[in-house]
Amino acid sequence: MVQSAVSEEPWPRVSPRVAELMRRGAESVLAPRQEWVDQIVAASLRGERMRPITEDPVLAEGVRRTNRSNLLHWAAANVREPGCRVPANLAPETVEAARDLVRRGLDQNALGGYRTAQGVVWRRWTEICFGLTSDPDELRELLDVSALSISTFIDDTVAAISARMESERAELTRGTHAERRETVALLLEGAPIGRARAEARLGYRLTGPHTAAIVWGGSATAPERLGEVAEALANATGAAGRLTVVAGAASLWMWLPVATVPETGPLAERLADRTGVRVALGRPGPGVDGFRRSHLDAAATQRMLARSPRRIARYEDVQLAALLTADTAQAEEFVADTLGDLVTADPQVREAVEVYVRERCSTTAAARRLYTHRNTVLRRLARADELLPRPLADNVVAVAAALEVLRWRGEA
Repeated sequence: MVQSAVSEEPWPRVSPRVAELMRRGAESVLAPRQEWVDQIVAASLRGERMRPITEDPVLAEGVRRTNRSNLLHWAAANVREPGCRVPANLAPETVEAARDLVRRGLDQNALGGYRTAQGVVWRRWTEICFGLTSDPDELRELLDVSALSISTFIDDTVAAISARMESERAELTRGTHAERRETVALLLEGAPIGRARAEARLGYRLTGPHTAAIVWGGSATAPERLGEVAEALANATGAAGRLTVVAGAASLWMWLPVATVPETGPLAERLADRTGVRVALGRPGPGVDGFRRSHLDAAATQRMLARSPRRIARYEDVQLAALLTADTAQAEEFVADTLGDLVTADPQVREAVEVYVRERCSTTAAARRLYTHRNTVLRRLARADELLPRPLADNVVAVAAALEVLRWRGEA
């Protein structure tokens, strides 16, 4: 285990009474309230330097898993040996998240979220401590040893993960895969790398059209499943070749030399037996600029898919919702102001409104699309008018936009 600066000092001896209090407190942490976990995750993702992580669903999910793992690791250690030094957390999910950070070109600065999360944990832990004893001497000792335990655990874990990241970075700098990742990073950043040189390093032509895709899954997704989906995607487009870059343990970046984005319906059928795998597609574009823009489109689509139950989407499917939700707080306010009580209404009522608008405000066409009677559609629209702050007829465009936000937020 990597030692922190605190390790040079002898670990303090904890009285039996305080050790028992610490064990009882740690037991309560083993089943943390979701509110706790949400606050810890939110704190760890806060700040401008964490933006590259918050904008990448795979990295953000890795941070969530890591924070929960750290919390449970520390608590479990203090149930077993209360008050003793907790070893660094090198659980598989923590190491995997660190590897993904390195593969995205991020360094140890990305571990700053561990420190901000520590502040939230400490505030919650002190609440627990004050509920365990009212004796001032016991409370003082309990808080002292807790502060040392938590800070040392974070120091040791950050040091151990940093060492793993250095090792991973050294591994990635060897071989053609490293060269390919580096070249793609330069192209995406708009760095002045010659087209001929980039093509030689990638084994992929940068002239002509490009359609980018991101194929990813959860932490339990086997790499071969991602490869199968990537192959199916290439076959669906009829592409003669493709460029694939391993972006993480469960994430692939792809570019296909095609000018047309495939329909999502047939692809969704191919994904049916690939549980947990998702696909985000960008708009096609020509040349190096198209290579870059299509990937940025796919990344924006991935961020929207991460909040939706859907498994595949094109940029054109999410473009409006992505624009509307660029500012989360304003998007929430817009939805609440526009839809009012329709937000929590029967999903069939919201669906009737959505389909009615999509069918150019034709109740007959909406009924046909919904496989129901026209009178049923009329009743549901009347119910929607009762719930909306303004009548649907007076606010069609805004209502449709707000429902689109709900749809990609997984609530419609």
